Amino acid sequence: MTTAKTPQSQLPPAEPMALAEAVQYAPGSIVSRTLLKTDTGTLTLFAFDEGQELSEHTAPFNALVQVLDGTATLVIGGKPVTVRTGELVLMPANVPHAVRAGGRFKMLLTMFRTGAK
Repeated sequence: MTTAKTPQSQLPPAEPMALAEAVQYAPGSIVSRTLLKTDTGTLTLFAFDEGQELSEHTAPFNALVQVLDGTATLVIGGKPVTVRTGELVLMPANVPHAVRAGGRFKMLLTMFRTGAK
C-alpha cells in the first residue's frame, strides 16, 4: 500500500484569493510566494520590481505564466515574447527561458509535470 504525500499549501480550501494582492512588491527585489507544492507541480506568485529578472534556465516541468500586473519579456527558446496583464503563456519543459520585468510585474507561475515520471 502506498501513501500519497499531503500537498504543502497556503491556499485555504473553498475561499477565494485575490492573487494580485497576495504578493507585494519590494524595492530592488523579486518576491515569491508558493501557494501549492506537490509531487506533480507548484503554484507560485511572483512580484518583480522594475529592472529585476530571472536569468536563463531550464525546468523539467511545463510552466504557465499568467500575468497579473504589468508587462515583462519572456525569452523562451531564444524567442522574446512580450506579455501583459491578463495574458497567459506556456513555457515548455526543458526549453531554456528567462523573465525580464519591463516595469513592476506580477505573475502566477503554474508548473506541472505531464506524462510518466
